Amino acid sequence: MTQRVHPTMILTPEEEKLLHDLRRQKPSRARKPVPEAGTFGQKLADSVAETVGSWSFIVIQSILLALWIVLNLVGWIQAWDPYPFILLNLALSFQAAYSAPIIMMSQNRQAAIDRRNAEGDYRINIKAELEIEQLHQKIDLLREQEVVRLTQAVELLLKRLDRTEGQGGD
Repeated sequence: MTQRVHPTMILTPEEEKLLHDLRRQKPSRARKPVPEAGTFGQKLADSVAETVGSWSFIVIQSILLALWIVLNLVGWIQAWDPYPFILLNLALSFQAAYSAPIIMMSQNRQAAIDRRNAEGDYRINIKAELEIEQLHQKIDLLREQEVVRLTQAVELLLKRLDRTEGQGGD
């Protein structure tokens, strides 16, 4: 009995090695997200980006801006920044000049983390694809073996049927 596997379903040696390497890695479901350890600057950038990108910050800043404008328009505390609010514009420009690059640093760090996670997902997908392809090979082999056994059983039954017909017909 010869075992034939469909030629398009055979894993190449490179795929076999890759699958072997991927199998040696810990399963993905056992991995827990590891908190990213970073430098003080990275942690500070993440904290600033998280704070500046929150509704709390927007609401508090809006309230402060409204108070600043109202206090200066009404003239309380001797209107330290009269209309057109040049000191306020300077403060907001200063805030934007520093917060934008800090937010960019945090986004770049998050992008690097996302790339690393995407690479892990890609490797898991490759492993799953190779495993499925190998399962297809095994199923095809089992199917072919079953067909051979069934063919042999039919041939044996036909021979017995021929013998019984040959004995009964004489």
